[in-house]
Amino acid sequence: MITIETLNAYGADTKAGLARCMNNEAFYLRLVNKELEDPNFGKLAAAMAAGDAAGAFEAAHAIKGAAGNLSLTPIFAPVSELTELLRGAAVMPEAGDLAQRTLAAYEALKKLAE
Repeated sequence: MITIETLNAYGADTKAGLARCMNNEAFYLRLVNKELEDPNFGKLAAAMAAGDAAGAFEAAHAIKGAAGNLSLTPIFAPVSELTELLRGAAVMPEAGDLAQRTLAAYEALKKLAE
C-alpha cells in the first residue's frame, strides 16, 4: 500500500507533492495511485524500442509533468533529462539509460502499491 512513509522511502518529495495538493494527504495519495495507471510508461517503452523520437518525447513529456507535480523524484529526474534530450529530435538520440531508469522507477512505484 502506498503511504506517505513508503513514498518518502522511495525518494519522493512528499512535502512538495502534498503542498501542491493543499496538504490533502488522501487527495495526494489518490493522484499517486492514478499515476500507476498512466499509459505513457508503456508508450515510452514502445517508442524507445521502435526508435520513434517524437512518440518517445510525447510520452516522456507527459510523464515528466505528472511526476513533477506529484514530486515523484525517482521518476522525474531521469525523465526530465530524457525529455530534454528528445525535444525537437528528428531521429532517436543516444539516450543512455534514461528510459530504463524512468521505467525502473515506475516499476518500483508499482511495487509500493502491492
